Amino acid sequence: MTLERSHEYLLSLLKELVKLPAETEWVEFKHNNNPEKTGEYISALANAAALIGKQSAYLVWGIDDSSREIAGTDFKPATTTYKQQELESWLLQKITPKIHFRFFEFIASNDKPAVILEIQAASHTPVQFDGVEFIRVGSYKKKLREFPEKERALWRAFDRVPFERQMAAKAVDEDEVLKLLDYPAYFDLTNQPLPEGRNGVLAALNADKLIQRGDSGQWHITNLGAILFAKRLKDFGALTRKAVRLIAYKGNNKLVTNRELEGAKGYAVGFEGLIDYLKTLLPSNEEIGKAFRTEVPMYPELALRELVANAIIHQDFTLTGTGPMIELFENRLEITNPGVPLVDTQRFLDTPPQSRNEALASFMRRIGVCEERGSGIDKVISEIEVYQLPAPIFEQTERHTRVVLFAHKDHRDMDIEDRVRACYQHCCLKYVNREPMNNYVIARAAQY
Repeated sequence: MTLERSHEYLLSLLKELVKLPAETEWVEFKHNNNPEKTGEYISALANAAALIGKQSAYLVWGIDDSSREIAGTDFKPATTTYKQQELESWLLQKITPKIHFRFFEFIASNDKPAVILEIQAASHTPVQFDGVEFIRVGSYKKKLREFPEKERALWRAFDRVPFERQMAAKAVDEDEVLKLLDYPAYFDLTNQPLPEGRNGVLAALNADKLIQRGDSGQWHITNLGAILFAKRLKDFGALTRKAVRLIAYKGNNKLVTNRELEGAKGYAVGFEGLIDYLKTLLPSNEEIGKAFRTEVPMYPELALRELVANAIIHQDFTLTGTGPMIELFENRLEITNPGVPLVDTQRFLDTPPQSRNEALASFMRRIGVCEERGSGIDKVISEIEVYQLPAPIFEQTERHTRVVLFAHKDHRDMDIEDRVRACYQHCCLKYVNREPMNNYVIARAAQY
C-alpha cells in the first residue's frame, strides 16, 4: 500500500467502488464522520478484507449509501481533531495491532469533495478497536465474538497467504512499478542481462513473484518485491518500519548516540551498503607483524554478514512497529530482530534450518547474501574463535531475538559465564563436525 495516490487513481477507484453491490463486506459508504464509529469500521473492514482475501478495504465519505450518488462531505480528516488529538493519531492509538491506513481527500468528478480511507487487511491476528474486534456481516458492523464461525474462518485465512505473497502496492501502472523498484539491481544481483524493453523487465519481475498482474491490467507489487528491491521503503507505508536501523552509541550504554542510520532501500539493494557502513564504524585492533603494523577489525566480517542476514530473513513480519536493529557499543555489538526464534537458542548450531519467510530466504540465498543449509551460525562461532573473542550470546526476549558479540577481552577479565559459554559452543561445533572432544580441547576453548 503506497503512501501517495494520484487524483486520477482516486477518481477511478471511487468509480469502481460505487459500482459494487450494496452488501459489500470490505467497503462502507458514509456521508459525515463519527470518530468512534470510524475506528470500529477500521476494525470490521480490515478483518472482513482478510476473510475474503482482499488486500485492502475502504471507507468512503461523500457518497449516498442508497443511491450511490456523489453527495459531497464536510469531513476533512487532515484538520479534524478528537479528544484534543489529530484524528488519525487518535485512531492509531486505539487500533491493535498497528495496521496501515491512510485518508485521501480529493474533489470528485462533479466538483464535490470526497474522502477515501484505505485500510490494510488484517494479516496475522484480528484487528481491534479499543480492545474490541469487529467484523462485517453483509452491510452491517458486528462484534466478532458474536459470530464464532467467522472468527474461526478468519484465523484459518491468516494461514493461507504468507507475508511475501501479500501486496505492498496495488493497481499501479507500468511506469510506477519501474519507479518504485530498483529493477537494474534485480538483474545485476541475479546475473541476468537487462532486457531492452519494459515488457521484458516486467515479465522477469513477474516470474520471480516480485510483482503480479491485476485483473484490470495494472500491476500489484508484492511484499517480497518491495522488501527486497524498493528504492525507498517509505513509499510502501506498511513496510516503512521494516527498514534496518543502525545505531552507534558512545560508551557501553544508550545515553549518548554518536551515529544513527535508518536504511532507506530494500534489503537486497541495500545489504552491501549496510555492511560497508557498519565496517566503517567498527573499532579495530592493531596487529604488529614482522615488518608492518596492520589494522584488524574488531569483529570478523563473515560473522557480521551472517548475523545481519539472519536478522533480516528470520524476522517476524507480523509484528508491527518494529524492525531489525544493529546497535554498536564500545564493548559489544547487538543485533536484534522482531520475532522469537523457531528453535531453542541453545540449539542454533545443530538444529536443521527452518525459515520463517521461505520465499525471502530462498531469494537471499540465490543472490549470495545468506544460505539455507543451516551452517551460518557454525561459521560465526568458528570465526569468533579464530579472532579469539568471547563467545557470543544468543538470547530470546518476549517478542525479539538478539545476538550479542563482544569485543576482545583478556583471559583474566572473563568471568565464569563467559568461559562456560565458550566451552559449550565449542563442544557444539565439534559435535556437528563429527570431531572428538576431550578435556584438553575444552580447556583450550575456555581460553578464547
